[in-house]
Amino acid sequence: MTNYFRANIEAMAGYIPSEQPKPNTQIIKLNSNENPYPPSPAAMFVLRNFNGEWLRRYPNPFAQEFRLATSKVLGVPSDWIIVGNGSDEILNIVIRACAEPGRQIVYPVPTYVLYHTLSQIQDADITEISYSEDYRLPLKELVAANGAVTFIASPNSPSGHVVPADDLRELATKLSGVLVIDEAYVDFAEENALGLVTEYENVIAIRTLSKGYSLAGLRLGFGVANPKLLSGLYKVKDSYNIDAIACAVGAAAMTDQAYKNACAAKVKASRTKLATALKQQLGFHVWDSQTNFLLVKPKEGNAEHLYQKLKEQNILVRYFKQPGLDDKLRITVGTDEQNQTLVEALINLKIAN
Repeated sequence: MTNYFRANIEAMAGYIPSEQPKPNTQIIKLNSNENPYPPSPAAMFVLRNFNGEWLRRYPNPFAQEFRLATSKVLGVPSDWIIVGNGSDEILNIVIRACAEPGRQIVYPVPTYVLYHTLSQIQDADITEISYSEDYRLPLKELVAANGAVTFIASPNSPSGHVVPADDLRELATKLSGVLVIDEAYVDFAEENALGLVTEYENVIAIRTLSKGYSLAGLRLGFGVANPKLLSGLYKVKDSYNIDAIACAVGAAAMTDQAYKNACAAKVKASRTKLATALKQQLGFHVWDSQTNFLLVKPKEGNAEHLYQKLKEQNILVRYFKQPGLDDKLRITVGTDEQNQTLVEALINLKIAN
């Protein structure tokens, strides 16, 4: 049989996204950490009234309209912002620019598995350092590894915890490579690490509009870093990676901070209610979360069984069949009504068993 692929591509498994139901399926989808609320009305207005003339032309190669809107909201210069087709593209750009065989990619685990996949594609050396049970950052080991790129998701998935700013600052100070702070869930957190970008030339903070802004289907994310770091990243960015619609709709959503913050507040309130119900009514262990999801451990340790039984009832949650996570579930925070349906289903399953 002809082998068309590089050896590392042939050997790797590839990233497996969460389950996506067929269109018009009546299902409670709590497995992909999508926002349960609709996008900003301002963003929807731009989408409905988009001028087709801008589809005929190539878009701005830097998504300048979105960069200017983001610059104003975050208080950083627009030339400190790189825009991607989802934050995943920014992660990929960093890997492509900085990684190769013999250069290490380092990150603590468990975390976002795409770091591993992108590193495998680039055939980079990978060093995974385990979190402790309390998800304390393995700071000493990360510093000793001194990767060409070090990924820290904060808040982290699937644990939901935020890495203390002092730990991130120590990493930035002691690492000679690039420190990527993946802030995909920052809109649900109580703190962020954006300030480190202006302190350290080797730090890039990456964010997305998929979570807080309810725009997962738009595929729009961005990184904030010193222009000296961005200059190398731009060499591997596709010429016109952000389409005109995404740029315009994203700019409107970014400008409407009041709406985003109101939706995030509702999600955080629902997160507290859901965590309380899972602990008090079902005896689950629930990790503290600063995201729009919860990592939970059923008392009976039957996470995979519950995942399958919920799926039979058209309720999707995320199950990871891997060491350290195979007795846990990751549950996206839905609306209060969706969360209540989930809790009632779990109570009925407990009674049935």
